[in-house]
Amino acid sequence: MKLLILDRDGVINQDSDAYIKTLDEWIPIPSSITAIARLSQAGWTVAVATNQSGIARGYYDLATLESMHARLRQLVAEQGGEVGLIVHCPHGPDDGCECRKPKPGMLRQIAAHYATDLAGIWFVGDTSGDLQAALAVDCQPVLVKTGKGERTLAKPLPPGTLVFDDLAAVADQLLS
Repeated sequence: MKLLILDRDGVINQDSDAYIKTLDEWIPIPSSITAIARLSQAGWTVAVATNQSGIARGYYDLATLESMHARLRQLVAEQGGEVGLIVHCPHGPDDGCECRKPKPGMLRQIAAHYATDLAGIWFVGDTSGDLQAALAVDCQPVLVKTGKGERTLAKPLPPGTLVFDDLAAVADQLLS
């Protein structure tokens, strides 16, 4: 199975330090939508693992989150692609869950869903927490410079982290 796992905010859509709280605030990065569609058309399964502590904080509800993910699926489908499993962590940073990145719970959930081993699977994110979660399950950490990526790049990266300008560049590499 050709599986690629993506973080959401900052990788697929624009990120905001004030949280993405409404469907109107969920603004896709056009080249990311195209990249997911291209990968899907080439036989890749593209899954998403996203921290959504705004739910625990009361900034938005599950229905709003689901509307954002429905919009993502629609935009990718309009370009002939498909988004695989989307998992989210609704907990706050102090809730002690196992799913919130940098913990690897969501990545393990994706592995279980697809009955696959994560060793060497690329996990694309824009934060240190994404990279740490990747390492915890032997995924290949991949950093994109979109979202918080430039900030993350200013700090030491885990050894072996691959760095790309954006998700489109990741797709170009995987499809070459």
